[in-house]
Amino acid sequence: MSEKRGTSAPHGAHGRPLTSDEKWATIKASPFFPAIVLVFILAAAAGLFAGSYTYAMANPTPRHIPTAVIGLRASPSERAFAGGMEKALHGTLRLTEYAGYAEAVRAVEEQREFAVLRPRGRAVELDVAGAAGASVAQLLAETGAKVGKAAGVDVRIRDIKPLQRGDPRGLALFYISLAAVIIGFVGAIQLSVHARALNPAERIAFTITYALVGGFAIVAVVDWWLGALRLPFMASWAILALTMFTTGMVFSMFNTLMGRWAMIPTWGLMVLLGNPSSGGAVSWPLLPSPLGHIGRWLPPGASVNAQHTAVYFGGYQHLFPYLVLAGWAVVSCTVFWVWRHRHPGGRETGTPEHAADA
Repeated sequence: MSEKRGTSAPHGAHGRPLTSDEKWATIKASPFFPAIVLVFILAAAAGLFAGSYTYAMANPTPRHIPTAVIGLRASPSERAFAGGMEKALHGTLRLTEYAGYAEAVRAVEEQREFAVLRPRGRAVELDVAGAAGASVAQLLAETGAKVGKAAGVDVRIRDIKPLQRGDPRGLALFYISLAAVIIGFVGAIQLSVHARALNPAERIAFTITYALVGGFAIVAVVDWWLGALRLPFMASWAILALTMFTTGMVFSMFNTLMGRWAMIPTWGLMVLLGNPSSGGAVSWPLLPSPLGHIGRWLPPGASVNAQHTAVYFGGYQHLFPYLVLAGWAVVSCTVFWVWRHRHPGGRETGTPEHAADA
């Protein structure tokens, strides 16, 4: 019998249908697969980026405003003003009584309070601190003027801790910290792409190097060239360098653990969550409560906090933001070093003869 032309029975491995595992392996081997994944990742990142900043900054609302009070319950007019302020701010004022004005001002210097309320004859004095939080000071001043007018109380408002003239909105410190955060992990990305031959110890050394040089450049441009801020040189340089090194090593840690997808957790941690919650653009009392608490434990928030205190409250430095930055740096370096064999890149350290024998 002759076999019909144009038909043949499937035979062998080539004739059977592919299993689901084989189909998935074929898809993953395609050069288009990572590009398709990146399309969806970038779309999600764009939406989350816009959403996180809009949620945190578009409509700042008072949540918890610590305010020092000195004998403000003595007369009906003073009680009316204090009650009007609490009502206007929806009960978000946390009033703490102090025995004297000097004690209250010290609490402001230590950044435990954002304003001071006290009687001044028949008037009421509201002392705000722009350097403690420009958005909070503006809110208190505007609200105080309206409440005083409505209650028939003479309110004297003054800024006892003003911002520097070149930074009237208090955003310059946020910008320089943002630059340090982003350039920090972008520098680590560039080392992975353009200096893959660096061994782990060399990678850490070059991360330290570009952090020191980059921090110096930020201070030089903002202070010496533009004159926007008068920065305490050594303190600001150290904070910026530590920030850049920390964020660079955070990316290196994720690159060791996740390979080419390391940008996803780095971007999410530093940009989507860290920067909006840092308190730099919108003060912590006006942020949604969860962000206000989380931000202090992340490198962007710690950097803003340390820089802010160094510039405006130099005599009352806090150790906490430095511990946060140092903690992230130590954990990142430890993870990177322990699993350094998984980090992409590096080079052979032996001689050609040894490599041939291997």
